[in-house]
Amino acid sequence: MMGEVIPILFITVCLPLWIIFHYVTKWKMSKGLSPEDEKMLSEVWESTNRMEERINTLERILDIETPTWRKHS
Repeated sequence: MMGEVIPILFITVCLPLWIIFHYVTKWKMSKGLSPEDEKMLSEVWESTNRMEERINTLERILDIETPTWRKHS
């Protein structure tokens, strides 16, 4: 009888708790951005800022060259 109780307790209590804690720990570790993700996000941010500057420059040029261009869009 006692020989059967220990494996049953292990399977019904210890094993599920270990699995839960294992995956909770993995989930917490993967919660943030990886260094590669941070680098990619930074590059996209810089690219977006450069693109915005270019668009602003093009709009200023168009305002000078063709002042009515905004009415056509």
